[in-house]
Amino acid sequence: MSAPLIATQGWNYAAWVGPFYPPGTRAAEFLTTYARMFRGVEVDSSFYAIPDARAVRAWRERTPDGFTFALKMPKDVTHELRLKNADALVREFLDRACELETKLGPILLQMGPDFAPDELPALEAFLRALPRELRFAVEVRQSRWMRSDVLPHLLDVLGTHGVALALSDGRWIRRETMLELAERPTADFLYIRWMGPDREITDYSRIQFDRSEEIRAWAEVLKRVANTKEIYGFFNNHFAGHSPANAREMQRLLGQQPVDPESLRGQRSLF
Repeated sequence: MSAPLIATQGWNYAAWVGPFYPPGTRAAEFLTTYARMFRGVEVDSSFYAIPDARAVRAWRERTPDGFTFALKMPKDVTHELRLKNADALVREFLDRACELETKLGPILLQMGPDFAPDELPALEAFLRALPRELRFAVEVRQSRWMRSDVLPHLLDVLGTHGVALALSDGRWIRRETMLELAERPTADFLYIRWMGPDREITDYSRIQFDRSEEIRAWAEVLKRVANTKEIYGFFNNHFAGHSPANAREMQRLLGQQPVDPESLRGQRSLF
């Protein structure tokens, strides 16, 4: 079983130049520099539009062997069409995603906050049509999904299709519930998103809130399941202000050796 893949949501942040990327790093160098420090990334841009094939191939070519991209299903599928009559869009998106070849990781279906339990049949029908050779995770953002008369049905549907329930440390579902669900997986992998409670953060250059207690709680749970499940975990800048630092903290707690950004400051000529 491979070590948990702990990384960030996105890489294209100018505010990271200095505290994370070496001073002077250009935007065109962000991804290659990022890939020297983390083994994967969650791509947010695919949520807003199906990426251009050339862009996807460039992602693949600019990262080393073993790097993993987790893509988000376009919101046209999840939010606009609400998983119905979306076959053509899904095929186009998956064809584009497969340009990543062996670097394609799980695909996330981030459902909107208005996606409610009465739409479970639509979710089940959508999952039934997905290719089994790819990995998928589903994030729900409404607390009603966690009710005792709803959650077992959701887990059963996901388990039937080998799809993970994305565990989100955000505002919409209690952290304690998410921690418990980490030990009741519906797929052969876990997918965790550390979102944070404060969407007002606009400065991504530094940690602004101490989330050490939350990170330690998650680390203890992940240690218990790391020998049985693959783990993909991605920090958002809104979790505490600067997601690379949070990701490195989690890596340390899991016994990994984070790459110190300082170690790259004299190596820009190699990029």
